[in-house]
Amino acid sequence: MNRFCLRVVALGAVMVLAGWSMATAGPGEGTKKIKVLTTVAPITNIVRNVAGPHVELHGLIPEGADSHTFEPVPSDVKYIAQADLVVLNGLHLETPTMHLVGANKKKTAEVVQLADLTISRKDWVFDFSFPADKGDPNPHLWLNVAHTMKYVEIVRDALVRVDPANKAAYEANATAYLAKLKQLDEAIMVAMKTIPQKNRKLVTYHDSWAYFCPRYGCVVIGAVQPSDFAQPTQRDMIALIKQLKAEAVPAIFGSEVFPSKVLDQIGREGGVQFVDTLRDDDLPGDLDAPNHTYIGMMKENVETMARVLGGDAAALKGIDPSNVQRAP
Repeated sequence: MNRFCLRVVALGAVMVLAGWSMATAGPGEGTKKIKVLTTVAPITNIVRNVAGPHVELHGLIPEGADSHTFEPVPSDVKYIAQADLVVLNGLHLETPTMHLVGANKKKTAEVVQLADLTISRKDWVFDFSFPADKGDPNPHLWLNVAHTMKYVEIVRDALVRVDPANKAAYEANATAYLAKLKQLDEAIMVAMKTIPQKNRKLVTYHDSWAYFCPRYGCVVIGAVQPSDFAQPTQRDMIALIKQLKAEAVPAIFGSEVFPSKVLDQIGREGGVQFVDTLRDDDLPGDLDAPNHTYIGMMKENVETMARVLGGDAAALKGIDPSNVQRAP
């Protein structure tokens, strides 16, 4: 454990009472809501849809922050120490947070790592940004909607275990949300098929799409960001520009979370369009907007891909990005 974690552990006992408020579950119920801690925004939104109004939910990682390098601050210990359920992505995405959870969670708290429960080790993906020799697999399972549907089932079951009194509500919310995700999954498949086969190639800054492409019929042919999350070297850039020209890729995609000046240069020298609006864990729209959701993020991403790569996103027009109606 590093010095940061040791320092925070020491603060835990002092700060434990400064966390969530002691809100009740609802009028006349007379019981306290369970406290659920999550990490990245898409997972927080997934839990929000399943949990409805029956939990106090706190997302630990701010939207727009680099989830791979994020380290909780001492004041975050209050949320960890009071949580009844901690929901993480796993697959080494939130290692500093996981260390802190292990040191500060209460004994009765349940910790769920969604990705580790969704795929087995043989299905881990290693690639340019996540090389096998470093041992950290690509963790971005949620960009494959089928994996997200499994996440929903895992979250539902965890909530029922921790809070069986609201079992019916959690199951109803999950059923409604799974139906919306199924529609989204099918619409993405249709939209991606409209992109000419020769254009179904993704070159991105951060390699988030390793689980998306196998499901939706595209291929990731390159990523700009090195495995240490630094800026690419000149050698990396030259190699990628050569690859862009050889593959005749229409565009290179940046990220809302990882702004980089080198992408514009690579795009110009490679003779391709540079698009900087793909999102992997930063939800679109204002906080109270109906599209500020996981579904809204995926819908916007695929609409962008289809437009830039020569396809048609009409299949996504009927997708409602808003959260499900929550069971009382």
